[in-house]
Formats: sequence, structure tokens, C-alpha cells
Amino acid sequence: MATTPAEERLTVAPIVGPDDPRHFTDSGIEIKPLYTAADVPADLELGEPGEFPYIRGPHREMYRKQFWTMRQYAGYASAKESNERYRYLLSKGGTGLSMAFDLPTQLGLDSDNPRCLGEVGRTGVAIDTIDDMRTAFDGIPLDQVSTSMTINAPAACLMLLYELVGEEQGVESKLLRGTTQNDVLKEYIARGNYIYPPGPTMRLTTDLFAYCKENIPKWNTVSISGYHFREKGCSAVQEVAFTLSSGIAYVQAAVDAGLAVDDFAPRLAFFFNGHNNVFQEVAKFRAARRMWAHIMRDRFGAQNPKSMMLRFHTQTGGVTLTAQQPENNIARVALQGFAAVCGGTQSLHTNGYDEALALPTERAAKIAVRTQQVIAHESGATDTVDPFAGSYFIEALTEEIESRATELIAKVDELGGSVNAIEFITGEIDESAWGYQERYRLGQDIVVGVNKYEEDEIEVPDLLRVDPESENQQVARLKAFKENRDQQQVDAQLERLRNAAQGTDNVLPYIKDALRDRASLGEVCGAMQDVFGKYQPKF
Repeated sequence: MATTPAEERLTVAPIVGPDDPRHFTDSGIEIKPLYTAADVPADLELGEPGEFPYIRGPHREMYRKQFWTMRQYAGYASAKESNERYRYLLSKGGTGLSMAFDLPTQLGLDSDNPRCLGEVGRTGVAIDTIDDMRTAFDGIPLDQVSTSMTINAPAACLMLLYELVGEEQGVESKLLRGTTQNDVLKEYIARGNYIYPPGPTMRLTTDLFAYCKENIPKWNTVSISGYHFREKGCSAVQEVAFTLSSGIAYVQAAVDAGLAVDDFAPRLAFFFNGHNNVFQEVAKFRAARRMWAHIMRDRFGAQNPKSMMLRFHTQTGGVTLTAQQPENNIARVALQGFAAVCGGTQSLHTNGYDEALALPTERAAKIAVRTQQVIAHESGATDTVDPFAGSYFIEALTEEIESRATELIAKVDELGGSVNAIEFITGEIDESAWGYQERYRLGQDIVVGVNKYEEDEIEVPDLLRVDPESENQQVARLKAFKENRDQQQVDAQLERLRNAAQGTDNVLPYIKDALRDRASLGEVCGAMQDVFGKYQPKF
């Protein structure tokens, strides 16, 4: 386990220009021309796979026993069209679903809200009601798939709609498998899709932890996300530090709410980005696992081994995709996926090569799935556990990332944790993002097809285009839904939810009752906003 050195080190690459002979990672780690045994930490802490500190992976046999979940992020336009894409991906060998929601759904707004004009179904599927969720999973047995939902502020609502559809299918809640992202801290910092202030948001998060322990025990209750920090421009070291700081905040909030750490921590999951520097990415994943094991054991007193295991999903880097020469992205995605597998990911989404331009076409989605299958069956990465372990270079990088990330976590702790350090974290990421752009502008860092090996002819592949009429149809369906229900019953359930939000009861059973009685997503989120208020950024 790395300790904090007296001298603070860089977490972003310096701007030195293209003629400087030194090589740096994006985290400011200078890469030596040659690594030897002298660069390996004298007190190297590896252990065995499946054993503390889990640096070599959370499972003893890793991919020799079972491949990672090949989960493609998908969803657009209506629930019906998204259902067709989900079936297509499963038919091509996908082993899990990853649900993309449109912007209104992510903000807890109904499609008929005037704020949503032009956004319905654009970046993902529109889910306003239980009817929409039922349609999205029509013909897909929920006891046979694992479903990840990229949803945060309204996470409890979407998970409960999924549970209600499972009940209609006759699937017991204890059999449901999946993940709600449910990480709103990163929304305040990197994405902006928040609803409520941090206090009520953390309550909703811990209420979901408690609800799932009793009702949906196989559900991953939060996917603590560094992915979006990296998309906004942070470095690998910052990604590790700020992601684990968010994890610390959620664990502390749950403990403060009276939950025993070993009652909820085994269902925590993480979500990391995959970038092009294979070696730094492998080291990043390994360092994060070892750090989390020590945090959970030493800081929170966890005793259950599963509480100390950092299990994570990886998505290849959206920000690394280029609109110029888009087919080059196939090679980038393959490298990033290979790094994630060599680093021990539990599930993986590989981006479509055309996603810098639009939502992926079926062709791009199929190539992305096939990329994972090539890595699984042809690369050799799955033949042995932790294949880079013991490498002079990888072990030195792992130690550097861990040490620098530990320093950064200490700064967040000094500010009172992630909830109180939002402005600091945002400032650090902004500085790193500026550095990326400056290094590209100067030619210090090369992006093939963008600032070197450019071509005059612009390649634009066939793109997926969402029919604007789909928005009108979604709004019409929602209007009919609201007309065909017992409005008094809906109003009564929403009032019960407001009363629960004002008290200390777990609010999820009240949300579920309202959704079952045909309240819409926007109405449920609006009822809670009446009590919790709306988050207003300070910067």
C-alpha cells in the first residue's frame, strides 16, 4: 500500500511542447526509457487473486472461469425501438444490457414538459411511465439478463419500474440482477444532470441501499463513476482519486444513516473509463483495487471480504473517439478494451466507431461487440490471471498512481469529503482538461487523424438518425396514459410520498406505490422536489 510522500507530485502532465525529450502520462508521471528490478517497490503488496488486497482481481480464476459481462450501452427514441436494439445485441452475443436514457428522463422530467422540447429520445430511450418500461423489456425475461441503468438523480424510480415489470413477468425481486448508476456526486462535478441538493440526494442513495438489501439483494446499488470525470478531462490519477473519494462519501453517508458497512458494501460497484495508454490503464485498475481494499478495511472496519473487493464496469473512452477518420476508432476501442480486460474488469462496453458523430448504427454496435469477442477468444488476455503482474514497468506505474491518488484523496478529506469538495474537484479537472487541449494544440500529444496524418477528405459514415416524429408519438402516448388512470389515486399516492419525504422513513416503498398506481416519472420526481428543493450550483 502506497504512503503519502513528503513531496507532492503532479497529477496532470506538464506542458513542455513537442521537442522536449521526456515522455509523460496524462497524470504527469514521467516514463523512463527503461525499467529494471530496481523500479519495483521493495514492499510490493500483491497477494493472490481473490484475496486481500485484490490487486490481482476479485476472483481466483478470473476469466479462466467466466468472461466479463459483454454489456453494450444502448437505447434511443421510444421504448419499442430500444427493445428492438436490445434484442439485436443479445442475438449477437451480448450477455447483458446497458440502458441509455434520454436527457428528460435523466432529469426526472416527463416528455410533455416544455423544457424537453427537441430532447425526447435523442440521447437514449424516453421512460415516462410503467408502460414504457414494460415495452422496453417486452419478450426479455428479466431473470435471465443483467441490466445496467445509466441513471442517477431518478435512479430509485427507474429501478422500481424495472422491479414492477419483473413482478408482472412473475420474476421474484430476489432474482433480479443489474446496476443503477445512482452516483449523483459526479453529476454535480462533471455532467450537470442533478435534481435535488446533496443532502436529500445522499438520503435517496442510502434509502436505495437499504431497500435493495431487503428486497433486491443481487442488485448493485450504486456504480461509483470515474468515467465521467475522465470524459470531462481528468487524468488517470485524478480519476482514481476522485472516484474513490466519491465511494468514501457514499459509504460514510450509509454508515451515518445507521447501516452496517458489511450489510451494503458488497453490492457497491464502480465504473471506470478506458483510455489509449494501455499500460497506465492496466496500472490504474490494479491500483484502484488495492486502494479500495485498504480504505474499506482500515477506514471503515469492513470484515466481509466482498466489502473490500472493488468490482467495476469499464466503458471505452468516448472523449478519445474522433470525428475525423472515424474508422481509426475501431483500433482505439480495441486497445482500450484490451487494457480493461488485462486490468481485470467485471463488465465492459465498447464504443461504436461512429459515436463521435451520432448514436451508434447497428453495424457499429455489432463491430463493438465483436471487438470484445476477439479480445476474449483471440488476444490471449484471458488465458492467465493478471497477465502484467510483476512487470517492472506496470508495478512501478501502479505504485506511482496509487501514491499520487492517495495524496489527492487526502486533500479531498481535508475539505470535508467529496460533498464539500465539489468546487475543488471541478477546478482540478478543469485544469487537466485545459492541459489535454494545450498538448494537442502544440503537438506534444499526437491524435492520429486530428493533429497528425490528417486527410483533406472528410469521411462521414452512414449515421443513426432519430425520427423527430418519435417525440410527438411519445408525448401522445404519455397524454393517453395520464387520461386513462384514477387521478385521485395518483394524487393520494403523491401526497403520501411528499409526507414520507418530509419524515425519516425509507421513501422507496412510497415511490413504488405511486409508480404502480400509474404516476409518471416526472410527477414522482416533482413531488420529492416539492420537499427537497432544487440544487443550485455555487460556481
